[in-house]
Amino acid sequence: MSGRLPSISPVESLVLDLVENRERYGLELVELSGGRLKRGSVYVTLGRMEKKGFVTSRQEERPLGAIGLPRRLYRATPYGLKVRHAYHLLREALALKPAEAR
Repeated sequence: MSGRLPSISPVESLVLDLVENRERYGLELVELSGGRLKRGSVYVTLGRMEKKGFVTSRQEERPLGAIGLPRRLYRATPYGLKVRHAYHLLREALALKPAEAR
């Protein structure tokens, strides 16, 4: 095991916010993000997050005879949520002024 700590970007944190309680597909995340996620990069971000262990995905089940490709659905992992929470705590602590940190 390497001593390297996980990192999480603001975009990854946003994705975790959106998939914390239910599965969602990529273009749904773009819609829900209010313009903060882009159609051209959402799947690259989701792929990176899956490699980090922050999200899991599965292919949706389609009824027989359905037209089009099945979508991939994403959900936050407990690990991803824990990393996001730790970074929120770190940001709060670093935002404190020295007098507030006592």
